Amino acid sequence: MDSHQDKKMELKDTKLICVKLYISESRNNSALDMIEQAAKIDPEAAIVNKFQDRNYNRVRYTLVSYLVHNSVTGITYTPVRQTLLAMVEAAYTAINLEMHSGAHPRLGVVDHICFHPLVRSTLEDAARVAKLVASDIGNGLQVPVFLYEAAHPRGKALDSIRRELGYFRPNFKGNQWAGWALPEILPDKPDEGPVHVTRARGVTLIGASPWVENYNVPVLSTDVPTVRRIARLVSGRGGGLPTVQALGLVHGDDRTEIACILLEPNRVGADQVQSQVELIAAQEGQEVEKGYFTDFSQDMITQRYMKLVSAD
Repeated sequence: MDSHQDKKMELKDTKLICVKLYISESRNNSALDMIEQAAKIDPEAAIVNKFQDRNYNRVRYTLVSYLVHNSVTGITYTPVRQTLLAMVEAAYTAINLEMHSGAHPRLGVVDHICFHPLVRSTLEDAARVAKLVASDIGNGLQVPVFLYEAAHPRGKALDSIRRELGYFRPNFKGNQWAGWALPEILPDKPDEGPVHVTRARGVTLIGASPWVENYNVPVLSTDVPTVRRIARLVSGRGGGLPTVQALGLVHGDDRTEIACILLEPNRVGADQVQSQVELIAAQEGQEVEKGYFTDFSQDMITQRYMKLVSAD
């Protein structure tokens, strides 16, 4: 392998990749500090955004780095691979899933890692890195890993894997998730790693996909069954908006939230989701607030990365 300096390319000429790392913790600041310190091993793999939600007890880090793929040797290199591994190891050291509870579903301490192509990179590039990281975590750290979409040999969807693993079924106080609730021997063989689950770590899902957006709409109600019904009617699965996935979740003591994934935001965007939620909620006698994105746009993420690297 060439030296790091040889691999480095001018940002204007190279590919960029984005990765979103979801970790099941947002209340323990010392744990988050430990994870963020671990991320500082290479300035060219940078955290460009952090979104944490105490009710959900979940944090998402958005990272960007350059990527080099040698089509002759088949070798793909990106600094974000080692940065992710360092963050994941820190998360497993600092967080025990058995002690975790929150209002958002999850299957592991490191619950979900998704790769998206950015400037000049392709979905194939993102999938290559996803599979490398899956091997690092699955085989290196002995945590079961399930691949999805472009990283999966048959393109299996993220939501179908989650459904098979019981992701959407609360197991604590009716509307919360706590500890590890599934068998310690998985019914389906993971794509990487062992079939045996360490209850302290759980499993992780890793994939690569085109750009998606997360958009959440607050509902001023604690009527969870009604909010879940609204979420289903909004989603493509429930006959609502195509390419939209929606989940009704408790979000604090006096409200709930419809958390949406926009799989093709250029086709069905946040404005359409907001309008549809408002329409159905009014029919159900529920009041909603203006929704919000949980991350920046692709362009803003790229700009923030360029600024961070240029300032270094």
